[in-house]
Amino acid sequence: MISAYTQDIKHKKDELALQYLPAVKAMAFRLKERLPSSIDYMDLSAIGTEELIKLARRYDESLNDSFWGYAKKRVYGSMLDYLRSLDILSRASRKLVKAIDYAIEEHRLTNEDEPTDEELSELLGETVEKVHEARIASTIYTVMPLHDQLNVGDEGAALALIEKEELIETIKSVLADYNEREQMIIQLYYFEELTLKEISEILNITESRISQIHKSVIHKIRESVGA
Repeated sequence: MISAYTQDIKHKKDELALQYLPAVKAMAFRLKERLPSSIDYMDLSAIGTEELIKLARRYDESLNDSFWGYAKKRVYGSMLDYLRSLDILSRASRKLVKAIDYAIEEHRLTNEDEPTDEELSELLGETVEKVHEARIASTIYTVMPLHDQLNVGDEGAALALIEKEELIETIKSVLADYNEREQMIIQLYYFEELTLKEISEILNITESRISQIHKSVIHKIRESVGA
């Protein structure tokens, strides 16, 4: 009797998960749109689905009256955890990403477009493959919350000591130095979770320029907190 009751409860909770499966797939698809082709949509979807089922099986409707409200952030977080697990920014690639960012900024002083992997390879004395991998790693990390990006690597030690409220105030202060359109880019990318292409179409700015503004904001926040 108890076993049958337990099975019935489990079945109902699995049905609850199935009800929100399309929402998880849509979430994975939206995240995938912001990532390089090397990241598989099916992997993101599978990770999110697994988390959804776990959450459904331990969901207590007496504590949370909206299952999706309870599960949404956790499902998305599981996908971000998967990206973190890829160890996309090793010590060596962090240094190369910085060197690439600097080389791109220098290149843009006299050119409208960003340099190719081949051009960066020649400038930095690295193989095209290493440059390509570092740029992919950098692209993946830009979908992470700002706090993640600021705490990555050795530099994160200083940032880890900063209170969340202080960091928020620092971010607001840095953004105040940017014009309205540039602030809108950060808003659309991090809070509306739009792709660079979508932002480009809305604001009529090139994707490379949007990427440049994003990197500039991160760099200025780091400087402001002494990292």
